[in-house]
Amino acid sequence: MRSHELTTGRTIGVTFSHGEDFMSSLADACRAHRIRQGYIPMFIAGFADAQIVGACDKLDDPKAPVWSAVHLTNAEALGGGTLAYDPDQETVRPHIHVTAGRKEQAAIGSTSHLLSATVQFLTEMIIIEVTAPEMQRIPDPDLYDVPLLRFGDRDPGQPA
Repeated sequence: MRSHELTTGRTIGVTFSHGEDFMSSLADACRAHRIRQGYIPMFIAGFADAQIVGACDKLDDPKAPVWSAVHLTNAEALGGGTLAYDPDQETVRPHIHVTAGRKEQAAIGSTSHLLSATVQFLTEMIIIEVTAPEMQRIPDPDLYDVPLLRFGDRDPGQPA
């Protein structure tokens, strides 16, 4: 377990327009407001199409992360996530999860990590800026190099 007290800054409301690329628009909003890190407590969205993590085949290693994608179309979504800064790329790296219901399939739902999406009609989001500590995603070699959220130089409660 890792935990750290977060110092929050501004609260930013963002609306995305029909046809926009979700991830590009999120990056643009962060750049426009100079947000380097934070969290998204919730957003609502319509997606013309979206790619979320998932697999239909048997997994060779069920404990390993899944990076293949499931394609959704014409979906309504509810999501949230975190934003961490990547100093090497000088950009925000979002970690977003969604629950999305496909409208023409009786709103059958899928829930997973969002890889990409195109906005259909609207997306409405609140971003809460975190001013301290520094938040980064660091690959963990013991967990398949999954990039895990880290706070500052060292997380309180973690061994030195």
